[in-house]
Amino acid sequence: MPPVRVGMAGAGFSANLHIHGYKQIAPERCQVAAVCAVPKSDAEKFAAAHGIPAVYDNFSEMLAKANVDAVDLAVPNYLHAPFIIEAANAGKHVFCEKPLTGYFGEGRPKDELIGNTVPRQKMLDHVIARCDEVMAAVKQSGVKFGYAENWVYAPSFVKLWRLAKTAGGTILRIEAEESHSGSHADYAKQWRTSGGGSLMVKGSHPLGAALQLKYWEGEAKFGKPIRPASVFCEVGHLTWIPEFQKEEKQYLRTGWKDVEDWGIIIVKFEDGSVAEVKAADTTLGGVHNYLEAYLSNARLRANINPTDACIAYAPEAHIFGDEYIVEKIETKGGWTLPSPDEDWNQGYPQEIADFVASVVEDRQPVSGAQLARDVNIVLYAAYVSAEEGRRVDVKPFLD
Repeated sequence: MPPVRVGMAGAGFSANLHIHGYKQIAPERCQVAAVCAVPKSDAEKFAAAHGIPAVYDNFSEMLAKANVDAVDLAVPNYLHAPFIIEAANAGKHVFCEKPLTGYFGEGRPKDELIGNTVPRQKMLDHVIARCDEVMAAVKQSGVKFGYAENWVYAPSFVKLWRLAKTAGGTILRIEAEESHSGSHADYAKQWRTSGGGSLMVKGSHPLGAALQLKYWEGEAKFGKPIRPASVFCEVGHLTWIPEFQKEEKQYLRTGWKDVEDWGIIIVKFEDGSVAEVKAADTTLGGVHNYLEAYLSNARLRANINPTDACIAYAPEAHIFGDEYIVEKIETKGGWTLPSPDEDWNQGYPQEIADFVASVVEDRQPVSGAQLARDVNIVLYAAYVSAEEGRRVDVKPFLD
């Protein structure tokens, strides 16, 4: 069959992660044929850097004019749902960055800090309705939908599942975390543009992996996924602590407006097992990504980032010059854990390869619509829990 032709929406951080994945696929199988971004000059620079032949002003124009089979949505969070619906209605397969959607203050004053004013139950109700709208468009069109949860494809996580499956024991408890010293993007500091704080921007990754692990366990043992049943959550604004704010030099990013910079979710699954999911913008030392699974007959840990495949020491930070060490590390001085291939360790090229293969092989991607919807709803139910101080039953929202 002819190669899968992809149109990319966005030319920023996520788009750069994705394009390197596409470049690892043979051109006879897949080609990135078009890109659009706002401003268009960003798309033009991206196209020139990566050899993309067609550039468009906006997403609608690219859908109408570009000869593409699928679209890759590496755009701001609030654009995910409308772009998915538009692409599905146009008959294009969709690969979308997380989250599926969120609450972004639709219809409220633009200067309102909605994270301080809007009840979380109202947000959850909106997200459920929006998720259903998106899923209906995808189902009706029959297109493939890929959810860009790279943790599901990370080699260490995949190996963890293979070991768990072979062991055959019960997955009793999962502990997972994504943390670092603070997002580089200003959009992440305000609810209106991010849809939430640390739990949304970072916690969606370990949460997605934990849910997927229980899906796989259920499918292997019972022929159907084990789904979440309830959530309990606490959030914090740790960089708002007065004593921290008095410190002359601050190594953590600050300026969080109406979103949390730390959070923990306890998910209870329908089989009685639990997952502890943590996320923070208050952790020094680079990105801290791991998942540990406690089985009835084994204990497994996936160190997604960092890993100790390479260890380095420098008495001063300048010694390693411009050589990359690892994402979000504050200094190259002292002992560090340089990543030989960070993208591969985190599963980015593997998720791209699976998305393209799903189109070629006429199947759904491994990370798909159910995971995207469940993560979104569990996260917003967690926000309800944190605000109201109670455990929230999520089963009625996931059926």
